[in-house]
Amino acid sequence: VQLVESGGGLVQPGGSLRLSCAASGFTFSINTMAWYRQAPGKQRELVATITSGGSTNYADSVKGRFTISRENAKNTVTLQMNSLKPEDTAVYYCNVKLRSTQTNYWGQGTQVTVSS
Repeated sequence: VQLVESGGGLVQPGGSLRLSCAASGFTFSINTMAWYRQAPGKQRELVATITSGGSTNYADSVKGRFTISRENAKNTVTLQMNSLKPEDTAVYYCNVKLRSTQTNYWGQGTQVTVSS
C-alpha cells in the first residue's frame, strides 16, 4: 500500500489549497478514504472521509469550507480547502483502513501553513 500526498504549502488566511493523494497497492474503489491532520503539539484529528459510494463526512471545524472527493479511475482522493484559517495549519495525512485486513495505512504527510 502506498499513499502519496501533494499540494500543501503556504497560503494567506481566506485562501484556498487543493490536496491530492495518489493511492496504489490495494483496491482503491472499495475502500473508504480519509484525510487527517496534526498540528504542532496536538493529536492527529480526522478531517474528512469519503466512502466507496461517495458518502462524505466532515469534522465540524471544516464543514462548509472543505470538500473531499475521489476519482476511482485514477486512484486519487482530493481535499479542496477554501476559506482557510490560521488554525487549519497542520500536516495533512491521507489514510486508508483496508476493508480486507482492517490495517491502517498513512501517507508521509504534506504541510499546510495558513499565515499572513
